[in-house]
Amino acid sequence: MTATAMGLTLRPDFVWGVSTSAFQIEGAVAEDGRGPSIWDTRCREAGGIADGSNADIAADHYHRWREDIALMREIGVGAYRFSLAWPRLLPRGRGKANPAGLDFYDRLIDGLLEAGIEPWLCLYHWDLPQALDDLGGWTNRDCAGWYADYATLVARRYGDRVRRFVPFNEYSVFTLFGYAIPWAAPGVADRTAHLRAVHHVNLAHGAGVDILRDHVKGALIGGIHNRQAVRPASASAEDHAAAIRLDAHWNGVFCDPQILGAYPEAVAEDFEPYCRPGDLARICRPQDWIGLNHYGPIFARADPTRVWGYGWADTPPAPVDPAIGWPIFPEAFTEELLTLHRRYRLPIYVTENGCGGGAGSEQPDAAGEIADTHRVAYLRAYLAALGAAVDQGADVRGYFVWSLLDAFEWGSGYGPRFGLVHVDFPTGTRRLKQSGRWYRDLIQRSPKG
Repeated sequence: MTATAMGLTLRPDFVWGVSTSAFQIEGAVAEDGRGPSIWDTRCREAGGIADGSNADIAADHYHRWREDIALMREIGVGAYRFSLAWPRLLPRGRGKANPAGLDFYDRLIDGLLEAGIEPWLCLYHWDLPQALDDLGGWTNRDCAGWYADYATLVARRYGDRVRRFVPFNEYSVFTLFGYAIPWAAPGVADRTAHLRAVHHVNLAHGAGVDILRDHVKGALIGGIHNRQAVRPASASAEDHAAAIRLDAHWNGVFCDPQILGAYPEAVAEDFEPYCRPGDLARICRPQDWIGLNHYGPIFARADPTRVWGYGWADTPPAPVDPAIGWPIFPEAFTEELLTLHRRYRLPIYVTENGCGGGAGSEQPDAAGEIADTHRVAYLRAYLAALGAAVDQGADVRGYFVWSLLDAFEWGSGYGPRFGLVHVDFPTGTRRLKQSGRWYRDLIQRSPKG
């Protein structure tokens, strides 16, 4: 272990990186043969996006990827975690591949390697091809097979240059919000659909791990999970029960079967009608590491109007961090890192952590500077919390900020900004924020392995 400039005690080979996702930054949704995704459809539904926007252009990364690699070099990151757009590679989700889409990611991967930045490739970050959703999407068991064919294409095309692979990003988010609490595409609220989607995504994960392992020599594979402590909003028995079930759906129904070989006890019976003999063995495949996306704890309340009887509660009254302007809970980050370490015994990479700011509060001043001091304070606090977990034994080997760029933030549209780099969406102009410079300086002062 080696001390860094912040007083953290980290491995000398600790990975500093940034993360993005294809749908949020690429744009070019109808260019070069790309097919529509369920999120393109969502953007065109009345009320689907808070500000009525869409990701047709987004941060225009499809045309500005060279500029974005240059920004990563300026910050000094060693790794870039990004996703492929399934409908860019397979416009109808299966069948004939799209040469232009394949070529785009060839250029991006080669550009990263030339810049000395390791590509961490995620196969799925929520943008299911619409053609597959028309056939039932994740509620159709066949979708696991369609994903396996897609994973085979990816492994054969990019496995000669990429070693780090992520089968899925945030399994619980896109299944719960897509099929039970309809905050995301495809916007379904149905218990059976949710259970089917969870189980079929787990089957797809297991198949993807095996395919990547078979086709890519030396592949290092890990699923990425959005995990937070779930706390009841009150001391009532109803809120306590809501927290137990939400915790199982949010934190357990993917990690446990994928790593431990069983669904959490609190909900295992619900999955029995969909779990065929041998399924859990297909799901529980060896992984090399686990990715954690974390922002803060979740507060659960009983809500009989929701399909599972729970809902999100507002954050209870808590001290406001004066440097950030709202309550933060870095101790929950320490807690989650230790929980992951003790329960799953895999090396941990923090693959998303960061904070959003309103568009109006993150605009260039007269000198073109963006003083996002709240984000610097947040990153400093959460990295200190990471250090506390490491000091208590957590095997944490890397940290990726969400996000490199301001981006299309799903149902919130362009309201919140998470980037280390400011994007002026009308023009595409990029500017490194104060937080980007702070992160650059931290990386420069960190010992290299």
